[in-house]
Amino acid sequence: MLDQKTLEKYLGLCMESAADFAEIYEELETKEIITMLNGRVENVNEAVTSGIGIRLMAGVQSVYAYSNETGEEAVLPLIRDLTAALGAGKADEEKKPVALTRVEYENRHPVKIDFRTAPLADKSSLLTRATDTAMAADERIVKVQAVLLNVHQEVQISNSEGRLIGDTRVRTRMMVDAFAQEGDNFQSGADRPGAGMGLEFYEQTTPEETGREAARVAIVNLAAGDCPSGKMPVIIDNAFGGVIFHEACGHALEATSVAKNQSVFSGKLGQQIANPCVSAVDDGTIPNAWGSENIDDEGNFQQRRQLIKDGILTSYMIDRLGARRMGMEATGSGRRESYRYEPTSRMSNTFIMQGDASFEELFEGIEKGLYAKKMGGGSVNPQTGEFNFSVGEGYLIENGRITKPVRGAALIGNGRDILMNIDRVCSNLERGQGMCGSISGSIPTDVGQPAIRVTSITVGGTANE
Repeated sequence: MLDQKTLEKYLGLCMESAADFAEIYEELETKEIITMLNGRVENVNEAVTSGIGIRLMAGVQSVYAYSNETGEEAVLPLIRDLTAALGAGKADEEKKPVALTRVEYENRHPVKIDFRTAPLADKSSLLTRATDTAMAADERIVKVQAVLLNVHQEVQISNSEGRLIGDTRVRTRMMVDAFAQEGDNFQSGADRPGAGMGLEFYEQTTPEETGREAARVAIVNLAAGDCPSGKMPVIIDNAFGGVIFHEACGHALEATSVAKNQSVFSGKLGQQIANPCVSAVDDGTIPNAWGSENIDDEGNFQQRRQLIKDGILTSYMIDRLGARRMGMEATGSGRRESYRYEPTSRMSNTFIMQGDASFEELFEGIEKGLYAKKMGGGSVNPQTGEFNFSVGEGYLIENGRITKPVRGAALIGNGRDILMNIDRVCSNLERGQGMCGSISGSIPTDVGQPAIRVTSITVGGTANE
């Protein structure tokens, strides 16, 4: 990382332009990926990347450049290009040098076992344990692919307001895909837990649990029939079921779209956008959570953001540039994949808060519906709120009871509608882990919710009725 004197020099040069704000983001990341197929290690990859990103702002205009070199021969040309893009600055007598003050704080996310010092054999054995458990779960499991991802990222952020602050982010995730076969029927199941922790994570969420869950879903899908289609009540389970809120509603609450009036929720603060039983949070402060950080990628402390309270929209997720465009305060929501990306407003750990309904109460009165136990991938248009999500594990609901497993289901609808159509929220809140893509790259995010009941949603299915 660059020393304080050098950073002050670079920032001072940036402020000789028409910029009213300058920021330098530095990053050093070590990423390790170990892959295993049917108990045999196929690949071990370790990549170390480092670089610097420089951003200048003038009002709501922003220019950004980056380099994987941090010496003057690389950085000074970047600064010249950026300052030229914004034009000439103040007269010499109005210029003020930048004086940085380092901000110290207590780390919310301590790590016990650093993967960089752990033997490769120990890390490989984690995958072996998951694989062996999945293979032993049922003789119809014919293939297991397991991946261990470990990341150690150091960042340092300085700006023309005099702020100098750093953060160390450590994450680990195990991804297991199990494949089951019965005759010509070939199905898969997956489980992918992770956390902002070191290898101690696998003492509380064991590889055996992950392997067993992946195999369970694959075996369930072997027995599943085709899903019927049509509008019906749908119960979406907890944990990764929250991806539907993340995609269908969360992205539409980011300043990335709200500030440009390209969101269905633009201008809706203080208005009812959901059923009163729905409250939702984006919380980047949860200790050691997959989507947590001490600071965001603009150097501001992470926050707990109450997005929806009792159905009322109470906050957006706002980065620094979004704050300028919207005339509001930033909420510590500026995130990016790496120094190659300019930050923008992003989610961290986003979830619907728990309600007071029991799991059994969700099914009351449903003659025909769908229970989406596990959600898959999907897509959304933040401008319209329209979404389409696959269901990774689903079951029919008949006369208030879970009956036959089904596959090929998709949930199709609009974020505004689904929020209003949630009429019961369970008390079994859990979160799941994923990677979220947007204009500032792919970042780790938690999604979550208790089990919820949606009174009516379009289900796309493959059954001929």
